[in-house]
Amino acid sequence: MDDYIYIQAIGQDSHRFSDCPERPLLLGGIKIPDEVGLSGNSDADVILHALVNAISGLSAEIILGPLTDKLCQAGIIDSKEYVRGALETLRDIELLHLSFTVEAKRPVLYPHIPAMRAEIAKLVKLPLTAVAITATSGEGLTSFGRGEGIQVLCLASARYPASL
Repeated sequence: MDDYIYIQAIGQDSHRFSDCPERPLLLGGIKIPDEVGLSGNSDADVILHALVNAISGLSAEIILGPLTDKLCQAGIIDSKEYVRGALETLRDIELLHLSFTVEAKRPVLYPHIPAMRAEIAKLVKLPLTAVAITATSGEGLTSFGRGEGIQVLCLASARYPASL
């Protein structure tokens, strides 16, 4: 008999590219070289923001607004800190697997996916095999596929004891 209840949640986030050419592009906790960053109050790591929203779905707590606004006001713009704060809301919920889909015309993500997976796995304390990232241009049908920004969907799978 399985003593767990299994749940899933979807997180989504999107950001447009910045008008500031000096702004670095951070995705999945790593810096993507030679690319213009995304606009936002934080470091605008859209992959980690989608993860925070998925964790919010698992814990049923609103995270991105209240937590991140407080951190931004304190000068903390590192999205890894947002993820760490979000993970605290899980309490008895055990994160099992993360699957990300990135929609973007640019940058070419394939060479960076292994490093992003490793960084996310380390951040959430999951084995590398439990973090998947795919990318698509969406055939240019959306603003993301036309290169105006990046959109990310994150599916998070988890479980918690049935006795809760």
